[in-house]
Amino acid sequence: MSASETRPVIGLTTYRQRAQSGVWDVQAAFLPAVYLDGVTLGGGAVTLLPPQPADNAARVLDGLDGLVITGGADVDPGAYGDDPHPHTDTPAGDRDAWEFALLARALERRMPVLGICRGAQVLNVALGGTLHQHLPDLLGHHRHRLGEARFSTTEARTVPGTRLAGLVGAGVRGKCYHHQAIDRLGEGLTVSATDAEGVIEAVEIPGEHFVVAVQWHPEETLDDVRLFTGLVRAAASHAAAGVDR
Repeated sequence: MSASETRPVIGLTTYRQRAQSGVWDVQAAFLPAVYLDGVTLGGGAVTLLPPQPADNAARVLDGLDGLVITGGADVDPGAYGDDPHPHTDTPAGDRDAWEFALLARALERRMPVLGICRGAQVLNVALGGTLHQHLPDLLGHHRHRLGEARFSTTEARTVPGTRLAGLVGAGVRGKCYHHQAIDRLGEGLTVSATDAEGVIEAVEIPGEHFVVAVQWHPEETLDDVRLFTGLVRAAASHAAAGVDR
């Protein structure tokens, strides 16, 4: 058996929206390649999970060992009982429903999960938490999202004793591009990193089950793939244990 055949399979959620390529201008499912590179460099094999009917989630997860909920548009505020802020994105209802379904089934199976940016917010909302819809209202600046596809740098301090601290140490300088953040924590989550202003930068579910979500974009700094490696190792253990699929 080759090394590639033994790599755990990690599913990554994708966009589904209008995209242009050459002469084509169509609805498409896509994801920036750096996400794929992060998982591959971390030792995993990649499959993409575009939005589709939510009742396909269980069958899709049958072929996976781990799950990444990736970045993207804002979660529909209606999912946590709030009215939309003027700066909140128009909801992508198909993607919200798909990712909530995948996440629910993955948690039932104790499948390793990594949330990135939007993915951290999806996890929090799925577990009953809420979001700050526009951080500039709270903080008085736009440092977390500069706009025009320009990432800024955030410094997150990890909480000692958390899984995240065990993976990346006391602190991380990560690339960020978000105007929302976690407000009230979802049930069962614990904060595993914050920035100097108290913005929640990472959450996780304590215990043996790997569920970690970060507000920054680790795929943008692929000289450090410790988060992806941690996910892939957990996925390999999950596969070896033959946990219910």
